[in-house]
Amino acid sequence: MTEHMTEPAVDPDENRRQVLYWRLLARLFDPEEQAALESASLAVVKDIGLPSSLLDPQASVDSVVQRHPELAAEFDGLMAPEPDEDGARDRAAEVRRAALVSKVLLNVFACGSGRVTAGQLTRWQSDAGWLERALGCEPGELRGGRAGGGSAARGAGTGVSPTGTGGRGTTPDLSRLIPEIGPELGAIEADLVKRMHLREVLADPQLAARLTPSMSLIEQLLRDKNNLSGVALANAKALIRRFVDEVAEVLRTQVEKATVGALDRSVPPKRVFRNLDLDRTIWKNLTNWSPEEERLYVDRLYYRHTARKTTPQRLIVVVDQSGSMVDSMVNCTILASIFAGLPKVDVHLIAYDTQALDLTPWVHDPFETLLRTNLGGGTDGTVAMALAQPKIAEPRNTVVVWISDFYEWRTEQLFESMAAIHRSGAKFIPVGSVTSSGRGSVNPWFRERFKDLGTPVLSGHIRKLVHELKTFLA
Repeated sequence: MTEHMTEPAVDPDENRRQVLYWRLLARLFDPEEQAALESASLAVVKDIGLPSSLLDPQASVDSVVQRHPELAAEFDGLMAPEPDEDGARDRAAEVRRAALVSKVLLNVFACGSGRVTAGQLTRWQSDAGWLERALGCEPGELRGGRAGGGSAARGAGTGVSPTGTGGRGTTPDLSRLIPEIGPELGAIEADLVKRMHLREVLADPQLAARLTPSMSLIEQLLRDKNNLSGVALANAKALIRRFVDEVAEVLRTQVEKATVGALDRSVPPKRVFRNLDLDRTIWKNLTNWSPEEERLYVDRLYYRHTARKTTPQRLIVVVDQSGSMVDSMVNCTILASIFAGLPKVDVHLIAYDTQALDLTPWVHDPFETLLRTNLGGGTDGTVAMALAQPKIAEPRNTVVVWISDFYEWRTEQLFESMAAIHRSGAKFIPVGSVTSSGRGSVNPWFRERFKDLGTPVLSGHIRKLVHELKTFLA
């Protein structure tokens, strides 16, 4: 008797999903269009009721959503999906997600080569914003932009696999790769800016108006500002000011959340009517209530404490303005201006590469401060230290924030000066990076010595520095 083997059932949804992901991989790694994959993918998209524009490389996600607004909600959190409670896979839903994921990833990561126009850069920035939304973040958050902390849905998947292995994990979940994706998006954007003939775009008000300011664009503008004039310079300044204002609004909100100082109860309250605590006065004198006379006899008045610590705090911010620290330079310049606007805070700002510049006279205006910086060059922190040390008049009342990657050539001399500041009683905060999400690198020689000194290098999101400063200044 011949034994018949049962062929495994063909899953049409699994085949559709694989077609879409093989097309995605083919387009990412090979500029040549694969006709068979294109026609098969078109058939899949039409079969599941999605618009064919999802396969058009020239169509932005914005244009697709404008024509099909019902898709907007599907893009949000697309790559950070909630796990199925029963562990079952909705294969039809995975096919639909595969088509939407492919659109976002191709628009962001398949950027081609050659010259880039202002319109193409703006479209890419918009598509990158949709990718960030798909990962559960705010648009601009991963690229070090203006958005604050997004409420990302950090799902737990096993990645994208066109072969279908991995069970539930076949649904794309890239949220766990956010620390790597953010810097890559920033690098792509920087490359697009470099490929754009920026001076020509800035010279045309209509083209310049299409630009969306970002950290990469601001970096290029700051580097090239001395070569611009007339209309081009005016447009560049307008973009820088717009970006500064938007970032300042986000940082100001973070600072204002906890800037109220503690009451100083060693200072007796002023005995004036506006400070009278009426509720407490009544409560404390209730035993003197006369029912017969229906009167309350007050033996003692109680007043509210309104006095706060009035000792001014001195904040000295030293920023490395070499090429690797652009994001930190922009963020810290804005942050210094915000703290400078707080009462009883005396802020000083110093920028340096191989020369040091005291920017304190302009610290209240980050726009003017940035225009006076000269990004690039080498790094010699000793020249900045020569400006910073004389500013430490009262060590116990001073905090020195030093932002750098600490790749110095006078390492021991600079570190000994920093250690001396710490021993004097001043609070010394070494900061490796204060980007919104970027990749940072700190000289391991300095990192170890700061750790031994008891002042470990602070790095990561700028919110960490905001928290440290508020703790000291409150």
